[in-house]
Amino acid sequence: MTAGIIRCFTGNTRRRILLAGLGVCLALGWNWLYIRQVQRPMEDLAASSSGQRITLTLADYAQPTDYGAKVPVLLDGFSGKLMLYGQPYLLELSPGQSVETTVTLESAAAIHDEDVTTFTSKGIFLLAYEAGEGTASPRITDGTSASVRWWPVRARHALMDRISRLFTGDTAALLYGILTGDKTALPAEIQSDLSEAGIYHILAVSGMHCGFLALFLEAVTFRRRRLSALVTIPALAFYALVTGGSPSVVRACIMLSFLRLAPLFRRENDPPTAMAAALGCILLQNPFAAASVSLQLSFGAVAGLLWLTPRLYQFLTGEKKHGKVYRYTAASFSATAGALVFTAPLSAWYFGFFVLVSPLSNLLCLAAVGALFCVGLIAVLASFLFFPLGAAAAIPANLLSRYILFVCGLLSHLPYHALYTVNPYLGWWMAFLYLSFFLVRHRRGHGRQYAAAAFLCALTLGYTAKLGQLRYTGTAVDALMLDAGQGACMLLESNGTSALVDCGGDSFPDAGDLAADYLATMGCTSLDYLILTHYDADHVNGVETLLSRIDVKQVLVPDTGDNTLVRAQVRSALEASHVPVSSIQQAETFSLGDGQITVYPPVGSGSDNEQGLAVLCESSSGRLLITGDMDAATERALLAQYTLPKIDVLAVGHHGAASSTSETLLKTLEPETALISVGEHNTYGHPDESVLLRLSRLGVTVCRTDKQGTIHVSLN
Repeated sequence: MTAGIIRCFTGNTRRRILLAGLGVCLALGWNWLYIRQVQRPMEDLAASSSGQRITLTLADYAQPTDYGAKVPVLLDGFSGKLMLYGQPYLLELSPGQSVETTVTLESAAAIHDEDVTTFTSKGIFLLAYEAGEGTASPRITDGTSASVRWWPVRARHALMDRISRLFTGDTAALLYGILTGDKTALPAEIQSDLSEAGIYHILAVSGMHCGFLALFLEAVTFRRRRLSALVTIPALAFYALVTGGSPSVVRACIMLSFLRLAPLFRRENDPPTAMAAALGCILLQNPFAAASVSLQLSFGAVAGLLWLTPRLYQFLTGEKKHGKVYRYTAASFSATAGALVFTAPLSAWYFGFFVLVSPLSNLLCLAAVGALFCVGLIAVLASFLFFPLGAAAAIPANLLSRYILFVCGLLSHLPYHALYTVNPYLGWWMAFLYLSFFLVRHRRGHGRQYAAAAFLCALTLGYTAKLGQLRYTGTAVDALMLDAGQGACMLLESNGTSALVDCGGDSFPDAGDLAADYLATMGCTSLDYLILTHYDADHVNGVETLLSRIDVKQVLVPDTGDNTLVRAQVRSALEASHVPVSSIQQAETFSLGDGQITVYPPVGSGSDNEQGLAVLCESSSGRLLITGDMDAATERALLAQYTLPKIDVLAVGHHGAASSTSETLLKTLEPETALISVGEHNTYGHPDESVLLRLSRLGVTVCRTDKQGTIHVSLN
């Protein structure tokens, strides 16, 4: 039957179908073989060798973590990498050194590395957790042949060291990202500004950076074709290795190499062919890279640049003569639109937002980013020859960095600079946008039709933002228990006044980003109250991100002697943001639009769970109580010390732990609805079955974030 269908097509179409089918078969076969020969043996190793002493070779420099250090490592006889989580001594070792240690192994197949990218898409198939400190081998000297393999990694380390000597503060952190792709030193506020302004991609080494490097090398070689190719292609390959060999940079290096080689062999340069070849090379090395967000965004951006950008530029410029400013603006807008046409839906899906100011930020900043890349690279290279020369070149780099950060900071704080997918209507609007332009193009529309479609989309965008705001606001008090995973984050809003009770969890995006997204969607330009019941990480680890995204007017915290590292980090972030902090020592009431919130001081003793705050939110006809992580004894102490009213909604204590939400509390306050903030498949067993039975026995309706996502209740 299939053969009969194929025969219905013409010769060229039939050939294309057969070639596509052959490609799919080869891809599936290679994927099966890769799983069988690479992934499965490593997962079998995890099942058989955990707890045994093994020897691992460091593949990079270790990075500090909250509990020690992490570093990608290699194991003899296996093709894939492992991510080793171990002791601080790893920070003192160099790539190529071996460590003999005892580890527990775990498959990395379903685990993400700090973002939406899976470990397997980076070629890491096992996680190794070190038990105690291992024994390290001697350092590899530069004179040995074994050290050549680690030259790119060491070159990146030397490059970053030179940047730290030439630059300071935010400029150094920005250049780490632009030149090497390392974003770890960049403050949360700047990362937020770049992301919200729509140019965070400048920190992910990709085709743009490789293009800057290629243009720089062309200028150095005086645009001599053969010399330029001879210098550029090896330099691009080495740069790809230096920056970690992400799919985006490998794709760019292969395509640029094709571009340089085609004229030398008197062949026509065909970008789609080069792009397909790059994809084939990447997936041949690791078929799991197809799941990499970096790969998807990179190839999506290039596809849009090849397909839409030239057409749009021709449409904007036409046959008339225009000035340089107009042509530059048209080229910038066309390039931005081309890069976004396929990546905007991906960004909305993976990261939860759609940046409206992207065309403006790219227009204002991309030329400066290119100049910063070239000037920064010149400063670094010159400093190796004569340090004062590099220091002189660093002066314009500092100015360019300040300009970029200033513009991004300004644009990221414009009202409605972005829309977020917590607004459920945004997806429908994006579908309407693409459908409108598809229909105009399908009907071979002209300028007026495109202008009408653009105007209609802009008009409906305003309605989309308004509908999103109305969805979460409008009643006496709106309460949203945000789905922050295993954590706590409750947003309260009434008549333009807002309060956030706790800000922590293990979700992506983190609780701070999630809360800021909802606040922006609700039309709140600032947060009136941030209330931290206590300092457990799952209640506060999103605070720094929140402060980088939105202005907080007042912070309320418990007056306890808790001196944990987490508390110190939160306090440091609050001090850096110059936010007034009040310690609650007695019950205090604060106005919340058409309602009010009462914050109760700690009434228990023992751990910080029992020394946390409790929060009562009231409107004219509804009440909600939040008890943090306090246990049953502390709940009884709260009832004994304060006269609490009957409530409508209870935020179940300690994520549904058996030790909280006592029968005494439930019978005294008689809640109708219980909200449980809990992560899906969490390792704590929350919520406990005994708590669910208690609530069911007393006729309380239960809502859970792991089952229903973010929960919205109205206190009418």
